[in-house]
Amino acid sequence: MSFPENAATTGQVTATAAEIYDAFFVPALFGEWARPLCDAAGIASGVRVIDIACGTGATTRAAQTAASPGGEVMGLDRNTGMLSVARARSPDIAFIEGRAEALPFPDQSFDVVLCQFGLMFFEDRAAALQEMRRVLRPDGHVALSVWDQVETSPGYARMIALLNRLFGKEEADALRAPFVLGKLPELQAQLARGGMRGAKISTQTGMARFESIAEWVRTDVRGWTLADMIDDDQYAALADAAEREFGDLTSPDGLVCFPAPAHIVTWPSPR
Repeated sequence: MSFPENAATTGQVTATAAEIYDAFFVPALFGEWARPLCDAAGIASGVRVIDIACGTGATTRAAQTAASPGGEVMGLDRNTGMLSVARARSPDIAFIEGRAEALPFPDQSFDVVLCQFGLMFFEDRAAALQEMRRVLRPDGHVALSVWDQVETSPGYARMIALLNRLFGKEEADALRAPFVLGKLPELQAQLARGGMRGAKISTQTGMARFESIAEWVRTDVRGWTLADMIDDDQYAALADAAEREFGDLTSPDGLVCFPAPAHIVTWPSPR
């Protein structure tokens, strides 16, 4: 599945959305995947790591812990809002603005290349994968993650359907975009086009967790590219519909929890 290129399909959020993303999306959805990705990459003390599409730095910070003492960890992202939050959170880490398709580093610069939930949003995925291979040292490792297909994440399947019903395909596609590499044949084909044929793919089940349906809606809209697509009246209509329709996804105390599986890909460089 492919969509026309725009801010939604490339995952580009505003500065305000980046702050909400870090405060709500990271603990609700992304944070739990940082350590498993670092473990899959085999990060050890003293290694040099680049985290591509680092966002607000959740995985970068986990990599820094894993590479200590003596390691060097950097983060790279194209979004200035995300980088501003990352730098404020971790002033001791070098966060660099740049594109995955043209990494600003010499050949064989890193022992480990990480990319958590970024590959889906690159304008030229094959070029980005080739760049990851280029900057990787011999015997180094690439570890990246992408979300499984949306049908395996019932909360998001239903939220996308609700967006489509209330507002239309464009708004629904903005939330569908993170899941475009979820089907294994498409993911394998993409990896092959980027020179990573034979990469190991492990599918693991994580959980999305939100304090309430209201917080879930706020996070998905205000902390994502939907922030510029849905006005205040539409937001209120979405929140009201979600409260009516998604009660079965909540616990008695109002917490929202549903599966959110992902694929973790690991690829060693050729000897």
